[in-house]
This record gives sequence, C-alpha cells and structure tokens, in this order.
Amino acid sequence: VNLKRPCPFWADDGHCSIKDCHVEPCPESKIPVGIKAGSSNKYSKAANNSKELEDCEQANKLGAVNSTLSNQSKEAFIDWARYDDSQDHFCELDDERSPDAQYVDLLLNPERYTGYKGPSAWRVWNSIYEENCFKPRSVYRPLNPLAPSRGGLEFDGLFSRTGLCLEKRVFYKLISGLHASINLHLCANYLLEETWGKPRWGPNVKEFTRRFDPIETKGEGPRRLKNLYFLYLIELRALSKVAPYFERSVVDLYTGNGHEDAESKALLLDIFRDTKSFHMHFDEKSMFAGDKKGAKSLKEEFRLHFKNISRIMDCVGCDKCRLWGKLQTQGLGTALKILFSEKEIQSLPENSPSKGFQLTRQEIVALVNAFGRLSTSIRELQNFKVLLQQTR
Repeated sequence: VNLKRPCPFWADDGHCSIKDCHVEPCPESKIPVGIKAGSSNKYSKAANNSKELEDCEQANKLGAVNSTLSNQSKEAFIDWARYDDSQDHFCELDDERSPDAQYVDLLLNPERYTGYKGPSAWRVWNSIYEENCFKPRSVYRPLNPLAPSRGGLEFDGLFSRTGLCLEKRVFYKLISGLHASINLHLCANYLLEETWGKPRWGPNVKEFTRRFDPIETKGEGPRRLKNLYFLYLIELRALSKVAPYFERSVVDLYTGNGHEDAESKALLLDIFRDTKSFHMHFDEKSMFAGDKKGAKSLKEEFRLHFKNISRIMDCVGCDKCRLWGKLQTQGLGTALKILFSEKEIQSLPENSPSKGFQLTRQEIVALVNAFGRLSTSIRELQNFKVLLQQTR
C-alpha cells in the first residue's frame, strides 16, 4: 500500500497526529521472498521465474513492429497496454514499484477507532456521497448519512419514486453499506479507557446507538444496516463467481513457502465451496441489461464513479483509516470487476494464464479481506443486539 499518495481533490490539511492512526510497516526481513520478487500480476511460481523471459519477448515484439522505433515510442506502446489493462478496473490500484509503497501486516494493524473525526473525516464522506453518488435532483445537501437529516428522508423510497434506475440505486446502497460496515468496526473496537498506558478496546453501545438507532438517526440507521446486508450479498456473489479462476492448477498463490502456499489455496477453495452452498445471492444479470449502447455507457459511468471514490481514499488523514479504507474500497471494486466479467471467467483456459480476465495480488488480498470485514460487521451487529437487550 502507498499511504503517501497526495489527495487529488483538495489541499492536504495535515495528517492525524494521534498515535493510534499510525501504521507499522513490515520489516524487509519479514516479507516472503515470492511476494518481494514477483510483480503484482505474477503470483504463480512459473510466472515469477519466467519474468525475465517475458520481458525479453516483449522487447522482441516491440522491435519487430519497426526496427527504427525510438525508446520513447516503445515506452508509449507499453503505456498503452497498461492503459488497456486498467479498463477493467473499478479501482485506482497503488503501484507496487513506487518507492513510497510498503508492505503491511494487517494482523498487526487492526481496524478500530482511532479518534480521527471532525471536518477532515466528514469532508471525505461528504465528497463520496455528494460528488460521486448517482442521486435524483430532488435530494438536496447534505446527503451524508451522518449529517442531520431533513425530516428523515427515506432515500431508498425516494430513489424508486423518482424513477432512478436499478444500477444507480445499487451504487448508492453499496456506498451506504460500506460506510455502515466501517462504522460498525469502529463501534465494536472502540477505545474505552486508557490507564497507565494500557488501552482497553471493546464495544461501545452508546456510539453504536448514536450511529444506528432508529430514533437518534430519524429512521436512517436501520436502512444503513439493510444496505450492509445488501453489500454482503454482492461480495458473496462475487466470491462464488470467481471460484473457477482459482480452482485452476495454474494459480498457486506463490510466496516461496510451498507448504504454506498449498495450505492457503486449500483454505481459499474451502471458502468458495461455502459460498456456493448459499444460493440466495444478488442477481447481477438484471443490471446493465438494457439496449447494448445504453448499457455499455451506464456500466462505464458506474466504473468511473467508483474509481473516483477509490481515489478519494488518498484524502483520508489518518494512516490506519486510509489503509483499511483503501483495502475495503479495492475489495468492493474487485467484486464489481468479477460480477461484470462472468463470460471471461467461464472461458478461462485450465493450464495457462488468460488475457481475458486477471486479478493482481493486490486485488486478491483486497477481495478476501474486504469480505472478511463485512462478515465481521454482521457478527458484531449480532453482538450489539445482545448488549442492547442486556442494558434495557
């Protein structure tokens, strides 16, 4: 992850100085050799070992086009190819080759309440909702769900009454569900007290009530939680769809430790088997199903809007919040990429890489961990229900 990318939308207003905002990167000695040596696309042993050969073949191909090509032209061809690859991405991925990119152990940097709040945090969410969400013109500012509502507007009902199409309603629900999930994590892992330098983290019922209670949120809280379940179904559907990609023998999840790699792949395939046993997924076939030209245009608009949201994550002032925000946004973007690549996934060759559909190492890590965060949110929601019953 690159936590030093500048905010592309407004001047940086300073980073969070609270110690809990800090992210501890991995020391060089702890990074698995297969990850450190391979590029983002190359997660199989064969691919890592054949990188030099590929580079050589690429140079030969470029040279064969025209022997008088300048180095500048060759670089332009490579940039064009990279641009073509990015056309399937719903997210702005960090460049692993950047000197500012660093490896982070997510287990040592858990997502929890850091104290990052106020105008800086609000501006990020406000920008996501206001500038990037499809919404009918009759919805006025502020649309941010944490802002005081005007008489408890029912956004879901308002969307359907104003004729906003399914795709645009889905887009809003996804963002709302992601926001609800992140808020649940913060409520469930809240700094309750800090005595003699020993912090105690745990669920904060008061904070949960402030963000989700029907009365305190004027009816918005339950809708936010409904959108969380909707997002969970979307990502569950993506995991079940992408299973054939990982079931092929050519995909090894290569890190350099053969035993751990085999174990990781077996665990991943277990998750896919579990997702297939649950059949009540969201059916994305109803999306972008109109006339071809209109559907293509809407899908591209959808992709660019979400890509813009992934760029806003570089405006988060707290490093730990930025880390987990980027991860969960990229996970959702990867899920969307999968859902709209069904034909390409079904036609994948068994024993060779496919140019029709590929996932980078970053996308795989983000997809699995983002789904893990949603699963945790739903588990924590059940825990809060029990705690609320005990306090009444």
